[in-house]
Amino acid sequence: MNKTRLEAFSDGVIAIIITIMVLEMKVPHGADWEALKPQWPVFLSYVLSFVNVGIYWNNHHHLLHAVHKISGGVLWPNLHLLFWLSLMPFATGWMGENHFAPLPVAVYGGVLVLSALAWMLLQRALLRIPGNAAILVEALGRDWKGKLSPLIYLSSIALAFVHVGLSLAGYALVALLWLIPDRRIEHQLRNHGE
Repeated sequence: MNKTRLEAFSDGVIAIIITIMVLEMKVPHGADWEALKPQWPVFLSYVLSFVNVGIYWNNHHHLLHAVHKISGGVLWPNLHLLFWLSLMPFATGWMGENHFAPLPVAVYGGVLVLSALAWMLLQRALLRIPGNAAILVEALGRDWKGKLSPLIYLSSIALAFVHVGLSLAGYALVALLWLIPDRRIEHQLRNHGE
């Protein structure tokens, strides 16, 4: 199967997710710095979520660029990933509007961990297609970031009920791990002359 439609659909869904997140930010009623103070949790939530969704978009682009074909067995894992990412605006809004209360912060982490697990399923589905494995296996290697991220998310979910700041720091740490685009795939594509 051609991967173009999958890429276009995924790009469109991710663009809508980002648009919904920014539309959730309400314009303050006032023209001074005091009017912005109540909005800082909403803005910080948005920044964290924008970075996370952007990381998925960037890595999704690289991942699909490294494969030659897809199958029907890839469509569902891709939709599964998009489903969890589509919950990001809800989790972001709930966390920001409630000024980082423990339960919304934990639910936000739940969306993050389920997105990470969906990402792993998508990678595995792509690896099962004959002809795709050569570049991907070499590029992904041991994938320590992919294995470490869900563990940090799970511990950060538990921390949300103990110390919200540490929980948010865990979420930010994973984002920082992935913020620099994964060069392994680009490196392997160059090595294979693509």
